[in-house]
Amino acid sequence: MKMNIKQHIPNTLTVFNLLSGLVSLTLSFEGKYAQAALCIFFAAVFDFLDGNAARILKAYSELGKQLDSLADMVSFGVAPGIMMFLMLSAHCTGSCNALERMHITPYFAMLIPVCSALRLAKFNIDLRQEVNFIGMPTPAIAIFFASVPLVLYVQPEMFSLIHLDFLVNLFANTRVLTILVVFFSYLLISEFRIFSMKIKSFTWNGNQLRFILLGSSVILFSLFFLSAIPLIIMLYVLMSIFFQHYITD
Repeated sequence: MKMNIKQHIPNTLTVFNLLSGLVSLTLSFEGKYAQAALCIFFAAVFDFLDGNAARILKAYSELGKQLDSLADMVSFGVAPGIMMFLMLSAHCTGSCNALERMHITPYFAMLIPVCSALRLAKFNIDLRQEVNFIGMPTPAIAIFFASVPLVLYVQPEMFSLIHLDFLVNLFANTRVLTILVVFFSYLLISEFRIFSMKIKSFTWNGNQLRFILLGSSVILFSLFFLSAIPLIIMLYVLMSIFFQHYITD
């Protein structure tokens, strides 16, 4: 009986991940983008917890593996994709750009769920990704796009030592946002090696990139508060790309 309960704990956390993604979708359709973004962050927390719970409890199962991928598809693929589609649609109103005026630009956001599906399917069958990743993990992409409405609508100047007006201007620009959607969607299905944040020991050797990113994240967050989130994700991408030789499959 105890064994059965233990096996259900990771799957229960995965279900909460899925529910967070579904709630995010409903909030996006209501135009409550900041709240929808917070639900994506909650989904990321549950995704982190379910994996760790499975490892600690040794409660691995094929059902859990498949459920995790399906939940990730909703929370980190469909939810941020729909959020970006609706935000781009709202910004396209009254635009003088032909693609935006014809309402074509928002559909670039569909690349997020499409490439996320490809990324998750690839992850399930790619044995090279037991230590680090090949292609950007879906939660990182989702967190980046979830930070967009937080920077635009929530980030109060009083909470950051340095207010990043340029970041607000970038995210308010539909062309920049569309380019970011295409760029990050490509990273999902790319062959770039991306280091994972799984720290198995606290030794410097083998964890250099992880410790540098963690230290930088603390500094950035203390300076920029919510605006630090997209900067941290971009730093994560750049460190992975420029230090490919340190990252093993």
